[in-house]
Amino acid sequence: MNKFTLSLSTLLAVAACRSSEPQGGFMAASPKAANAKTAPRIPVQYPTAPQGERIDDYHGTPVPDPYRWLEDADAPETKEWVAAENQVTAEYFSKIPFRGQIRERLTAMWNYERHGVPQREGDYLYFTKNDGLQNQAVLYMQPVKGGEATVLLDPNKLSDDGTTALAGTYFSPDHRYLAYATSGAGSDWHKIRVVDLKTRKTLPDEINWVKVSGAAWAKDGFYYSRYEAPKANGSRLAGQNQFQQVYYHKLGSKQSQDKLIYEDRRMPLGFRYLTTTDDARFAVLHLTNGKAPGNRLLVRDLTDSKQATKFTSLVTSYSYHNNVVGTKGGKLLVRTNYKAPRYRLVLVDPRRPQAANWKDVLPEAEQKLESVSQAGGRLIATYLKDASSAVKVYDEQGKALHEVELPALGTATGFEGHRTDKEVYYAFMSFAYPTTIYKYDLASNTSTVYQAPTAKVNPADYVTTQVFYASKDGTKIPMFVVHKKGVKLNGQVPTYLYGYGGFNVSLTPSFNMARMLWLENGGILAVVNLRGGGEYGEEWHQAGMTPHKQNVFDDFIAAAEYLTIQGYTNPAHLAIAGGSNGGLLVGATMTQRPDVARVAFPAVGVMDMLRYQKFTIGWNWIPEYGTSDNYNQFQNLYKFSPLHNLKAGTNYPATLITTADHDDRVVPAHSYKFAAALQAADAGSNPQLIRVDTNAGHGAGKSTQLQIDEWTDIWTFAYQNMGVNPYGK
Repeated sequence: MNKFTLSLSTLLAVAACRSSEPQGGFMAASPKAANAKTAPRIPVQYPTAPQGERIDDYHGTPVPDPYRWLEDADAPETKEWVAAENQVTAEYFSKIPFRGQIRERLTAMWNYERHGVPQREGDYLYFTKNDGLQNQAVLYMQPVKGGEATVLLDPNKLSDDGTTALAGTYFSPDHRYLAYATSGAGSDWHKIRVVDLKTRKTLPDEINWVKVSGAAWAKDGFYYSRYEAPKANGSRLAGQNQFQQVYYHKLGSKQSQDKLIYEDRRMPLGFRYLTTTDDARFAVLHLTNGKAPGNRLLVRDLTDSKQATKFTSLVTSYSYHNNVVGTKGGKLLVRTNYKAPRYRLVLVDPRRPQAANWKDVLPEAEQKLESVSQAGGRLIATYLKDASSAVKVYDEQGKALHEVELPALGTATGFEGHRTDKEVYYAFMSFAYPTTIYKYDLASNTSTVYQAPTAKVNPADYVTTQVFYASKDGTKIPMFVVHKKGVKLNGQVPTYLYGYGGFNVSLTPSFNMARMLWLENGGILAVVNLRGGGEYGEEWHQAGMTPHKQNVFDDFIAAAEYLTIQGYTNPAHLAIAGGSNGGLLVGATMTQRPDVARVAFPAVGVMDMLRYQKFTIGWNWIPEYGTSDNYNQFQNLYKFSPLHNLKAGTNYPATLITTADHDDRVVPAHSYKFAAALQAADAGSNPQLIRVDTNAGHGAGKSTQLQIDEWTDIWTFAYQNMGVNPYGK
């Protein structure tokens, strides 16, 4: 199956390195060293942000929007304000003496060789590798039978500043061609080019204005989804995306000659994207409508000339999540949560697609079925056991064969392959277990290390504990707590609490070298599995969707309180963090409970819950949040929208808002408006700063240098406002 990833999540999967010994630290922080009141205050003078008189009427409720002018990212006054805010933020950080040491340490930790999961195509393995401080990972090819790996694509050569990233790779079934997508400056807009793998030359073919799409090969070309090019007088990055279309591109032709395969002019909103099965027999069309949380499935048998111009409905409802895993005997293997909140795998005959005819292959189990891959005549199923991976192998009839033994509590990803493969590859990682690549033999059920990380991290030096605590309504919420062995849990340990809680995203243990700096210096990392995520299936997800979104914030607040009650930390030494939907989480938490933490890090957050649907693909989030166009949903959104719940005269946590000028998923206007309003409302002495990256987007493909720069400032800001110098006495 040609696969690609669709995700709102902004988690940075950063793999980097550290030395075996920390440079300094607060292993058993003394009350004096950890006393936040000892932090010298750095005076800040915020730029002027004029307040307009704009007032909107929402179902009879007048709602002021004084910073509406900041929605126009191209306006001179907006650019001037952003430049002035960045200058204030830069001056603030320039006055913190240990910032340079943090940057130096992070750079040293980051500088190690790391690999992506290999993919076999014909006689070659293809994989990505970063030598250490390269801005982007490089794509290599290597003969399966051994031999030197050679560079196939180096994204670092596509832009002078390293901000053009490889966004997807799609191989033709005959292993002759590779279609690859690139993203410039972190944008969700992709460009597709094609490499002839025999000559290793890039062909003239070029596909533009691609978004939420891969390249699905069929015969002598591929399918893709695109939008019309943005109008010259509109905003290329912020304008609402409507009327997505599916096209077929024949190799050697111009994009203007591509054949329109599917469109629906009655439905401006919704995604239409197409994949093809590994056996090249079926084209599968996925449809969403921007109103319900799931997707329809339509199918076309590419070997049947009678279906050359039509699709057959496989799943007709938008209410459930469905994806095709593979094929078996002319039928389709579909992972679905229809009548199975924790998902199941069913066999569907496209000639008799009604749900009554579906046959369970992997019935719904106690654990959530997170993913299934088909390779070598096997089904490899990854389940979630309290937010950690459990991998089981079945034959294609659903008979249990093996359980893959994993090295620790953590996350396993990969296991992709073809029907002829005898082995597959996967990555394993955990909070203090650097990403390691394994080769898995399907017949013998054995895993061997294929690429060991060179990161100088010893997992045995760290402790990972999973705890369960009660939220406001009594629901038990799981949370991972990680720290270095020997840290004295005296109720004053600097703690970084991270959450997401939305869009059915499962927050499983991941390795992020930037966090290792925090851990090696004696800090605590707490990662919480909030409702709204996908850790326990659709019921867990829906418990954090509209109209129940407040549950997510209650879960997060309860996590912060648990860490204090249990003697890990206290509010003066707690930072709360999250990105995208997690940025909303932090914004809502700090406006509802400004006393719960000393430091707040809302990253690329959805902060204006009344207008988010008007930008780019924001309409796609309506099933998750609700919309201000609906009276009842407006009432709910208005209660927790971070922008609209800032109150003048309040002492808010020290806040570092982060966003980027090329974020065309959650447009930076959310952060701009929130920052201006926060600076006007705050009555305390804590800094309220915004940090705007240039030539960067929502997070995916961010260059190594930009990541190091950002994490340097995050940790510097946290330490400074907790009153801790990690490299001082």
